[in-house]
Amino acid sequence: MKEIKHYINGQYVGSANGKLFDNVNPVNGKVIAKVHEAGRDEVDAAVKAARAALKGPWGKMTLDERTRILHKVADGINDRFDEFLEAECLDTGKPKSMASHIDIPRGAANFKVFADMVKNVAAESFEMATPDGSGALNYAVRRPKGVIGVISPWNLPLLLMTWKVGPALACGNTVVVKPSEETPTTTALLGEVMKEAGVPDGVYNVVHGFGGDSAGAFLTAHPDVDGFTFTGETSTGEVIMKAAAKGIRDISLELGGKNAGLVFADCDMDKAIEGTMRSAFVNCGQVCLGTERVYVERSIFDEFVSRLKAEAEKLRIGPPDDDKANFGPLVSLKHREKVLSYYQKAVDDGATVVTGGGVPDMPEEYAGGAWVQPTIWTGLPDDSAVITDEIFGPCCHIRPFDSEEEAIELANSLPYGLASAIWTENVSRAHRVAGQIEAGIIWVNSWFLRDLRTPFGGSKQSGIGREGGVHSLEFYTEMKNVCIKL
Repeated sequence: MKEIKHYINGQYVGSANGKLFDNVNPVNGKVIAKVHEAGRDEVDAAVKAARAALKGPWGKMTLDERTRILHKVADGINDRFDEFLEAECLDTGKPKSMASHIDIPRGAANFKVFADMVKNVAAESFEMATPDGSGALNYAVRRPKGVIGVISPWNLPLLLMTWKVGPALACGNTVVVKPSEETPTTTALLGEVMKEAGVPDGVYNVVHGFGGDSAGAFLTAHPDVDGFTFTGETSTGEVIMKAAAKGIRDISLELGGKNAGLVFADCDMDKAIEGTMRSAFVNCGQVCLGTERVYVERSIFDEFVSRLKAEAEKLRIGPPDDDKANFGPLVSLKHREKVLSYYQKAVDDGATVVTGGGVPDMPEEYAGGAWVQPTIWTGLPDDSAVITDEIFGPCCHIRPFDSEEEAIELANSLPYGLASAIWTENVSRAHRVAGQIEAGIIWVNSWFLRDLRTPFGGSKQSGIGREGGVHSLEFYTEMKNVCIKL
């Protein structure tokens, strides 16, 4: 059976402890590979390799040399597009129609975007007067932060990993990546592309494993890592933040959300239905920016519920190779247990199940997969766990509101603040409401529309820090001020 090994100092290596764990295809529940689990020795070797690479050829390259290599990395992913696509779909079960248009192209593009961006960011300079009249010049310079620990999630494995690795390398850092144990394959495969592109050994390292008492904990506890970037659950972010506090290491955390969509009576109903369908159900609901709470102005509530139900029931459930499928499984049977527990909780709390609520009937060859139905509820109290907890599945609850003020209050009622979507054709209302929503990104009449130059991150318990554009450079570099007496 295929084995997925660590990538350390330019070589694929197994675990000295001999520990392996299963890589399972969520489409059918079958084991498709054995993954080596890193111990302290592998994590230490990866960090030492990354530290040494800072002083090697990578650290001596000019910016132009470094960015040319990153363009080659992007080209290398695209040259092996089908291989990356197959690996990503085997790990996640998502439709190839989605992964081929989002995951792999964006995963490659992140290297080019940040390579180009880092070359076009100016530094500050100021002239100042001095008592003797000769003057002085102050100017800022950026330098790499050092060794970056990258802990990436399973919902968009390649895309969200390169979203961090791309700017980290563009800024001259080295990385140790710990991908999710659910989706290790494309992160490991990228090592081959790095090698072919001319990335020096030790610049890009990968260790596999779990969180506590495994690769994740060993990495965050390692004293020679200078900063951590993480996308995932808020509770895990708290653990990483505590570990990073020892040694005062920097962090960038994009954490959980329970995002609200606000649908006003003056919306374009077709746009609102199409956008909410995507925000609630794309990637089987496994998108941190997805909408699990939908608030609809009362005068259009019944129409909205009816139309969203009709569209949800048109979703075609199927495996990645089904060209007509647009709805795949959850990432694992363990995650399905969590999602189904909330499906049951909704019923227990008195919800009206508008559609879904269970497990679909699948052909025998897929019966062992992590399938659930797209689900819509109404009628739950605001304090139900289904309303307050991030489920991270293909589901949403729809509740009516009677005023703009009430809608804003409902949207801001939880301790999360990652994203929100507002549906209205009233420009004044759009600006007014967007300014009052406590979230890192607010869409108006759209969803998942991203300009990579803009800041991305969460408010409240949805994260710390911003990435994207110059904001990524702020995290991945240290600024120095040089003062020269003239």
